[in-house]
Amino acid sequence: MTNPVIETHKLTRYFDSFCAVNGIDLRVERGTFYGFLGPNGAGKSTTIKMLTGLLAPSDGDMVILGRNMRDPKDALQVKSRIGVVPEDLALFDNLTGREYLTFIGRMYLVPRPTLHTRIDELLSLLDLQNEEKKLTLEYSHGMRKKLALAAALLPNPDLLFLDEPFEGVDAVTSRVIRDLLAGFVARGSTVFLTSHILEIVERLCSHVGIIVKGVLVEQASLDEIRQGRSLEDRFLELVGDDAEVHPKLRWLEENVS
Repeated sequence: MTNPVIETHKLTRYFDSFCAVNGIDLRVERGTFYGFLGPNGAGKSTTIKMLTGLLAPSDGDMVILGRNMRDPKDALQVKSRIGVVPEDLALFDNLTGREYLTFIGRMYLVPRPTLHTRIDELLSLLDLQNEEKKLTLEYSHGMRKKLALAAALLPNPDLLFLDEPFEGVDAVTSRVIRDLLAGFVARGSTVFLTSHILEIVERLCSHVGIIVKGVLVEQASLDEIRQGRSLEDRFLELVGDDAEVHPKLRWLEENVS
């Protein structure tokens, strides 16, 4: 069995008395396109924040890229080898797009000639080349999402964490991002993705984990998860589909005269 790039044991996070993530055991192999799914509030973003060192776990262990995230020196080494598109993006509003990418590249110690080439290529690929002199404060949500992805890819990471990367992105850019990520995985790198768009997960991901109320209820290859059915059907079965007992709006069911 190969060494996983992500492995957790009883990973747990409390917020006061509320348990957001409850003792999950993740295992993600190198070269995997891993989809991490769950309803709103299930613990997906909290898990990513712990895996990337943005949030300390309340209990449990994490080994990322073979290093113990509980050890500050190991955690720093991991952070130099990962790219992250967080849920809240966290861009610097008073920098232009190019200035922001330059800052990120310098933080990762990317050599200047390489940095300029990569920035040019990323801006062109994500159709931001005509917006690079605008402050990120002026960017639309979709543009900010693309800039955050460019920043995550800039250091050429071994492992990429993406929290809802397709939210607010137009169809053309979505296709470009899908192709880019598929090539990224094909070379042997790893993507850990959260998304509410199950069609994209079904198209891209080779493995899936499903978290419900902080508990990892399923983790397997996509085919094993689906069991010959659609991912949507299996997802609803695992998370609990209460559609039949949802209250109805009677005034929307009346015939229009």
